[in-house]
Amino acid sequence: MLDRETIGVLGLAFLFLLLILRVPVGLAMVGVGIGGNYALSIVAPYLRFEPYLKQFKTLTWGTMANYELSVVPLFVLMGYLASHANLSRDLFQGFNAAVGRFRGGVAMAAIGACAGFGAVCGSSLATASTMGKVALPELKRLNYAPKLATGTLAAGGTLGILIPPSVALVIYAVIVEASIIEMFQAAIIPGLIAVAFFVGLIAFMVRRNPALAPNTSDLTREQKREAYARLLPVILIFGSIILGLGMGLFTPTPAAGVGATIILLYGLFLRWKTGSEGLDMAGFKASILETAVTTGMIFFILFGAEVLKGFFARAGLPAAMAAFATESGLDPWLILVIILGIFIILGCFMDSLAMILVVVPFFWPSLVELNGGDYAVADTAAYGMGTEDLKIWFGIVALVVVELGLITPPVGLNVFIISAMARGIAMKEVFVGVMPFFGIEIVRIGLLLLLPALTLFLPHLLSGN
Repeated sequence: MLDRETIGVLGLAFLFLLLILRVPVGLAMVGVGIGGNYALSIVAPYLRFEPYLKQFKTLTWGTMANYELSVVPLFVLMGYLASHANLSRDLFQGFNAAVGRFRGGVAMAAIGACAGFGAVCGSSLATASTMGKVALPELKRLNYAPKLATGTLAAGGTLGILIPPSVALVIYAVIVEASIIEMFQAAIIPGLIAVAFFVGLIAFMVRRNPALAPNTSDLTREQKREAYARLLPVILIFGSIILGLGMGLFTPTPAAGVGATIILLYGLFLRWKTGSEGLDMAGFKASILETAVTTGMIFFILFGAEVLKGFFARAGLPAAMAAFATESGLDPWLILVIILGIFIILGCFMDSLAMILVVVPFFWPSLVELNGGDYAVADTAAYGMGTEDLKIWFGIVALVVVELGLITPPVGLNVFIISAMARGIAMKEVFVGVMPFFGIEIVRIGLLLLLPALTLFLPHLLSGN
């Protein structure tokens, strides 16, 4: 006879099978959650199925009626408005004007533009797709080696999930009950390190092999002046949002609302001034529709995660995992590395948001127990920090590892996106190009693990702790 924990493990395995088969994430979660609870009612009759179904009357409202989640559609809208107003192009052309004269400078400009657009987009896949459309033609025109051009854009796209504000950070904060503002603050230094590492890697690669970037940008002085004029307002808009959130000057929801309004007005102003650029009515309508579709998808995934969490809780799986972790005798750091390894593997075929919703609630109780419980203090905790700091540090490290999964062979999602856009370039070439960035990301993860202060410095400084 199967026990509850075995039913839970089978349900988890079936969930991953459905995800590999590309079943929509929210639907897979709801199906496994309901089916698993029905199986539990057979194995353990005291876990009745009817009372479980009755909770659906209030579960949807309970999941959605969360003020902190109101920031999600606003950040999504901000990203779509910026995309349809072609601010991604202004970012790239502005950075290209600044550094394009250096060997490899156009690739470096693409990294900077990915970081800037990721700040308002919050999605790695959308960042890779958008910047691929903008930067890839220019990289091809200048005869950049295909592996450098595609590898740069696939890796640069991963910045979208971490550079604040990020929808993934908001969802993670809600799951573990952390401060959204502190999560944004903690992401700033790791995000800047990523940009610096990527730019430094490109400089090193083209210095060793100049054939990777044979031509530099050939913009005229007038074109550069125009590019700078278009870049400045975008930097001011995006920078004010990031700095305002990072410094705690305003809370996420008002910031997202104001940010979306400013981008809308700036896009309309560009349209009025130029007559052909900026945000037109078709772009505005498309932004609203895409925001509704994306937000509906996110909230349905959140609902599915609640259904799935109820199944796992009734199966006793998180508690069993926590007990196993504490009684295994394994070093807590080894268990953390194993968890991060699982993140990398899952990141190959799962969307980052889905992975956070599925995996974090599953492993988080184990980390809390290993660290000494809900009220652990730094002096006695296994990871050398209290529970509140652990929430922030683990969240940032986990998201960086999720980024790594997006460019991990053989199924890195960002690589597939760039490969589909780079016609005539073999998938193998894209993976070869992304491998140096994969290696430098491993170095960054090692730094964040060895030096938690890189993540915790800003939240402590700005909170006065």
